[in-house]
Amino acid sequence: MKSDLSALPAFVAVAEGGSFAAAADKLHLTRSAVSKIVSRLEDRLGVMLFMRTTRSLSLTDEGALYYEHCRQALANVQAAENQLDSGKMQVSGRLRVSVPVLFGHLCIAPLLTALANEHPLLTLEMSFSDRRIDLIDEGFDLAVRIGELADSGSLVARRLGEHGMILCASPDYVQRHGEPRTPEALSRHQAVGYLHGGVVLPWQLRGADGELRSFRPPAKMMMDDMQGIVDAVSAGAGIAWLPEWLVRDRLMAGTLTEVMRGESSLSFPVSVVWPFMPYQPLKVRLAVDKLVAELPGKLALVAPSMSHRP
Repeated sequence: MKSDLSALPAFVAVAEGGSFAAAADKLHLTRSAVSKIVSRLEDRLGVMLFMRTTRSLSLTDEGALYYEHCRQALANVQAAENQLDSGKMQVSGRLRVSVPVLFGHLCIAPLLTALANEHPLLTLEMSFSDRRIDLIDEGFDLAVRIGELADSGSLVARRLGEHGMILCASPDYVQRHGEPRTPEALSRHQAVGYLHGGVVLPWQLRGADGELRSFRPPAKMMMDDMQGIVDAVSAGAGIAWLPEWLVRDRLMAGTLTEVMRGESSLSFPVSVVWPFMPYQPLKVRLAVDKLVAELPGKLALVAPSMSHRP
């Protein structure tokens, strides 16, 4: 029988946590993903590892025997990682990372570049693409993604923060045209729209009642580059729906101001994902720790008092 070590952490986590839900929380997976991993392991071994009832989950005799061996194997892996942490070995090799284009350039690349500089034997390879790559088939160690993640038993995910969207205009534009207070009033303003696949993407606006509404702006200008939209709006071309991390410096400098505050705010999760394996390579763990520790500061909201308004 060919061994498959990738399922061991999930099996051990279920055995020690007493439930699929507890294991899912520990491993940053969904409950269904953990359940599928254990079920596939049982199918491969040809034995039942857990007795399942509607109220409880317990190891079978075969499961208890298998657990002891798995626990020891993972303890050996942890001991090896502790040796790496103690400086007996240095992180080395190539770290391949996939990131969204503009977000990657502005928010991710500076952090991972600093990580590479801290570890001379680490080679960093970054791919900037808005395409949803297949990490395993294309040989990437990790990827940063914006938006909700699909359920996957082959990937592990860690939440990094929130990617917020707000409506912005230049103070000069607001002074000349006034500030819209409702979506109806917004439709009478000039807009700079984001083109994707030849279509202007709609704005997702959340009203005071909490309801999400899709609003297609009457675009006076259309661009397929977010940085170009920021420059145009800063020059007084109109109103645009833009990421907070992209406009934060201009809000603080006063060259842009938020309009319809609260009405336009909407956030999407930002996550880092990597292939599920029995142990996490040190280079991946260091990169994930770096992003978890420092990326939220780049995503943080500008306090209202720091956002210049006319």
